[in-house]
Amino acid sequence: MRISEKNYVDKAEKVIRQLCSKVDKGKKVDIATTTQIRNLLAMSADIYNCAILIEGDKLTDDIVSKIEYLKIRMVYDAGRDDKVKALIEKAELLECLKEINGSKKNFILFNHYMEAIVAYRKYLGGKEKE
Repeated sequence: MRISEKNYVDKAEKVIRQLCSKVDKGKKVDIATTTQIRNLLAMSADIYNCAILIEGDKLTDDIVSKIEYLKIRMVYDAGRDDKVKALIEKAELLECLKEINGSKKNFILFNHYMEAIVAYRKYLGGKEKE
């Protein structure tokens, strides 16, 4: 996977730092709000709450279906807002979702990555208009 238990926190920090430092024509570029990112995290957290109850490492078809829907929501939100699109692309969220491949362990790691992204957005992003 693009993320691992050893690098997901550093990767989340790097993504948010890069997005927070973007400048266009001498003016800072806005990044996705904490609320926008938390909305995606909320969907992931709902799936996580189901996944942790499963014995073994193989996700059920129902959970895999919910992960597929999460991909669609990310694509939709990215299409609605360029700031969300920039985050999804820079963080490689769609690619990370594809790499879950029905693995409970991989999904839990993805959810932790999402939590780290939200945490660093709040910590490094400063004040925002929500």
